[in-house]
Amino acid sequence: MNNQVKGYACAAAAAVSYGLNPLCALFLYQDGLTAGSVLFYRFAFAAALLALLLLVQRKSFRVTAHEAAVLAVLGLLFAVSSITYFVSFHYIAAGVASTIVFMYPVMVALIMALFFHERLTRPMLAAIVLTLGGIGLLYRGDGSGSLSPAGVGLALVSALTYALYIIVVNRSRLVMSGVKLTFYALLVCLAGIALFALCSGEPLQPLPSAHAWFFALLLGLVPTVVSLVTMAVAIRCIGSTPTAVMGALEPVTALAVGTLVFSEPFGASQAAGVGAILLAVTAVVAGRSLRHSPVVGRVLRAGRYVWKHWRWR
Repeated sequence: MNNQVKGYACAAAAAVSYGLNPLCALFLYQDGLTAGSVLFYRFAFAAALLALLLLVQRKSFRVTAHEAAVLAVLGLLFAVSSITYFVSFHYIAAGVASTIVFMYPVMVALIMALFFHERLTRPMLAAIVLTLGGIGLLYRGDGSGSLSPAGVGLALVSALTYALYIIVVNRSRLVMSGVKLTFYALLVCLAGIALFALCSGEPLQPLPSAHAWFFALLLGLVPTVVSLVTMAVAIRCIGSTPTAVMGALEPVTALAVGTLVFSEPFGASQAAGVGAILLAVTAVVAGRSLRHSPVVGRVLRAGRYVWKHWRWR
């Protein structure tokens, strides 16, 4: 598969799978589990699945001291992002929290431009504007009234730490598979979640039913393993900023789940928001293609044709 096509396909898969987080978490909350317990089972199941996959592939578990340090940073960032995201569900609606967290593509683009001198192209700037407009339209259709400052603050912290996770993956240039990278990051994350549960005074709870086991396993597999592995591949193929902006499919997924599973209303404002977000994704893909596609022209000189080649800049 072409590296660009592979990168965009993986970025789309990461966004869609990550958008299923609230679906699984809210069902587990209904079963009486705390945020710390939900996250612990999420990462425990995910780490076990990745370890099994590494064993089947007969991959080495060995890491160097430098790799261990980077993986520790990744795990801590993802732990903070996950904790603040899931706790925010107790203060604001999950859909609103997901919308706020989706500010991370803008944070990635701005951090990369300010600190790493990555050029913001016109298609990328247009995609960011369209994304913000689309999210604004989606939020306008929510009708939930005033938001809790605590919930908004937690969601913003989640967005920032998730943006930093993406950038560290990109800048660290670790030479290892996405499965191995994600496995060790989740091990550190699991330790952070256990520490959070201990410090919060809410001990880890057992899964009370087959219903809870199902959604805990689903949470560990789809929004965690599938999302993080495909995101790591996407970042290596197309870079941090395009991967982040392609995450626009995440709120679209959340909206589709709400409409199809929970029969939530889908009005003109939501439709316009989805259209703007999909247009933003198209702008990113088309912009990258135009920058790398050769354009051939013919110039008439002294009575004969001279072939010249240009590239979009």
